[in-house]
Amino acid sequence: MKKNLFTSLIAFIMCLASCSFVSKDFDTSDKDSLVIQLITYVLDQAHYLDKEIDDDFSEKVFNTFLENLDPYKRYFYASDIEEFSEYKYSIDDAFKIPNLDFFDLVYERYKKRMSESEKIFNNILLNPFDFSKDEVCECDFEVLDYVQTNEELYDRWRKLLKIYVIENYHNEIEDDLRKLEKDSLFQIRNIDLIEKETRESLSETMIQNYKFVSEEMQRSDWFSVYINSFVSQYDPNTSYLDPESKDRFDVDMSGNYAGIGARLQKKIDKVEITEVISGGPAWRDNTLEKGDAILKVRQDDEEEPVSILTMRLSEAVKLIKGEKGTKVHLTVKKVDGSISEVTVKRDIVQLEETYIKSSIVKKDNNNYGIINIPKFYIDFDNQSNRDAAKDLKTEIERLKEQGIKGLVIDLRNNGGGALKTVVDMAGMFIKNGPVVQVKYYDKEKQVLSDRDRSILWTGPLVILVNEGSASASEILAAAMQDYKRAIIIGGNQTWGKGTVQNVFPLNRMVRGNTNGDLGALRYTTQKYYRINGGSVQLEGVKSDINVPYRYKYLDFGEKDSENPLEWDEIDDVDYTTWQSNFDFDQAIQKSKDRMSNNEYLKLVDENAKWIKTVRDDKLINLNYDNFKKELEENFSETKKFDALNDFSMDFNFKSLPYEVDLIEKDSVLGIKRKRWHKSLNKDVYIDEALNVLSDLRFSYLEN
Repeated sequence: MKKNLFTSLIAFIMCLASCSFVSKDFDTSDKDSLVIQLITYVLDQAHYLDKEIDDDFSEKVFNTFLENLDPYKRYFYASDIEEFSEYKYSIDDAFKIPNLDFFDLVYERYKKRMSESEKIFNNILLNPFDFSKDEVCECDFEVLDYVQTNEELYDRWRKLLKIYVIENYHNEIEDDLRKLEKDSLFQIRNIDLIEKETRESLSETMIQNYKFVSEEMQRSDWFSVYINSFVSQYDPNTSYLDPESKDRFDVDMSGNYAGIGARLQKKIDKVEITEVISGGPAWRDNTLEKGDAILKVRQDDEEEPVSILTMRLSEAVKLIKGEKGTKVHLTVKKVDGSISEVTVKRDIVQLEETYIKSSIVKKDNNNYGIINIPKFYIDFDNQSNRDAAKDLKTEIERLKEQGIKGLVIDLRNNGGGALKTVVDMAGMFIKNGPVVQVKYYDKEKQVLSDRDRSILWTGPLVILVNEGSASASEILAAAMQDYKRAIIIGGNQTWGKGTVQNVFPLNRMVRGNTNGDLGALRYTTQKYYRINGGSVQLEGVKSDINVPYRYKYLDFGEKDSENPLEWDEIDDVDYTTWQSNFDFDQAIQKSKDRMSNNEYLKLVDENAKWIKTVRDDKLINLNYDNFKKELEENFSETKKFDALNDFSMDFNFKSLPYEVDLIEKDSVLGIKRKRWHKSLNKDVYIDEALNVLSDLRFSYLEN
């Protein structure tokens, strides 16, 4: 078990200060073994969990590693898995005393199976697909077994390749028909020719992918997959950053990179957008959204797109990124199942768009303020002197000058930031008191409190959240909810991340390191808790007012990740709830009554259920008539949801006077604000937030 944590943490901090673990000697003769030694030591000494590295842990690493290498179960045979199983319960020992026998066996077999599969797909793609054959492909790969024979493997490859071809075959046929509508002289291609061209295009794509893997993917890349299969068993936020990933992480943190401004996640059957980064080109163009899947990538100088479904995420990212100012064309499958090509002009994330911004709007002859907080930023080095808490204070003071009667704080898709910042922010709305509790494993908790007795804003307050609100966003929302200071409007719950991570460069632990860059370890060090003692881990912050939204029934959040830390609770702390004449209960009930009679929101909820049904369907028809019929039925179903795009309010959102002056000198800023104000008018969350503020204000007047 873990030693007295206070003693070990002191030793750990002293080691960090000297950039070397003087109390521990490491064998530096082999780089891979050294990385394993360093990672296991840091996790043992400093990770929040006292994780038992036993046979059960070993089995999970075994399964995770094989799934990461072969998610479609199209390389390994059942006999391979049986042979690998000799190591299923000894990987834990191999990490304690570095031994790479299991990794080497799997890695060499994987290369062999990859080479064999190249011959398989080449043979398959030499011959036309029979789209009249009545068959389906099961794409729930978790329930599929590994194949027993060459024939079974060949058939699995055939179906997977046929999926790609039938989708593009259909798109090409439809494209020809659209061209004919525009030009009656256009010659529609023979369907056999379309099938041949689509199949040949896939063949070229596959050859390019395999060439990349064989020529550019190094052993170290696969070793990183192995290491992450181990560290991810601790929790979903713990990961090993190999030197290349570490560099990419450092660049991403600085905001200086050219891409589309989206975070991607590789899933078994797609590359999914998990976040559209505020200030990035995709965010500015409003072309992509969370949950979209990127299927193919086409460069500006290419006619044919390249499928990224068979690529590792790092390979796909390299295709998507490029020089600033160039364009990349993405074939995207939207959440509702529709497929289209989206063009994004690569650019760096514009940091000014990640900063707080505000707007003012009039409703029922009263001014209300809206403040958007994309993230909780703070510059500890004081190079830019930007601090979200200071900026929030400034915006509130500016809005007060305009005589606002209520305030909306928008934390949707805010992934968090510095704890200090959120404590400072909470203090602007309460007299003083605790904001959040922070706890290391088996150590006395710390209570972070607001000690400033002044209150910046005493009026009605609404906080907007969604499933993308995480970490520091959840702390602020939870504190305001516990104090009964604000009404929280959102979906079912926020993300549910109640942990704190640290990124530690492994080079610091080895004096005179001659093995090159060893990468870094991102690991969980603390959990934080609400002032009422409960954790937001897994459960997130439940909204006081639950507004239907498109992703309501999809799996999102920490609870749907692998190996999340458990929910728990600790003792609460003394705090005094907000005392005011605003009738929260009445405002919440009025909101629920309003939404229950809102036909638009009923349609949103129906759309959310339909999206869930589409996403859960893992059977793909490989008979073209059935495939086409299913697409047409889906398209027909989506037409009734077109009305969702028609929603618009008739408010006049305005920039504050100081920003109006800036816009006169900066036309680009004016365009950005015009776009933001337009989006606010089409935002049902904002609509309901303003209704609630109005109800709160009138309840105060009645009292």
